[in-house]
Amino acid sequence: MTSDARTTPRILTRAAQALIAAAAVADVFRAAAVRDHYLHPTDASLNRSGLISMIFVYLMTLTTVLFLVWLARSRRRALELSPEAAVPSPGWMIGAWFIPVVNLFVPRRFVLDIGRAGSASWAQRDTTLVNLWWAAWVAHALLLAVAGRMAPGSMACLVVTEALMLAAAVLAVLVIERVTAR
Repeated sequence: MTSDARTTPRILTRAAQALIAAAAVADVFRAAAVRDHYLHPTDASLNRSGLISMIFVYLMTLTTVLFLVWLARSRRRALELSPEAAVPSPGWMIGAWFIPVVNLFVPRRFVLDIGRAGSASWAQRDTTLVNLWWAAWVAHALLLAVAGRMAPGSMACLVVTEALMLAAAVLAVLVIERVTAR
């Protein structure tokens, strides 16, 4: 491989990891601002929560695109290393993230398939890491949906939800590192 071929995945990997961390931190600020506006509705709190939410949406959109680009490249590399590997088609791999209910199960399996295809030394600890990341991510999404309806403005729900988001972000950074290293 040329030097450029090795550098590009590292740059993409580091960029995806940095954006995941930034989006997770922005989500904490967004949640706190939205809660503040819910409890003390003023024009200032509305403007602040709106601005922070807008920044979060932009960051999360960019993060999603970069993560999916990283995943597509990882899939391609896994196929180069193991042409007979059972990995999803590029369209299905990306589309599965956006189909309701399917996105709660299938993308996790795709990440596992790519990791296994990319390395004969894929270990149980790698599978456990992916499962922990996925559990934190799905728990965050489900709790966010339920808490928003059942306990809006609850500090306990906010703390647990954002702790799950931060845990999912840290675990996603580790999953990206592990898959890229293989």
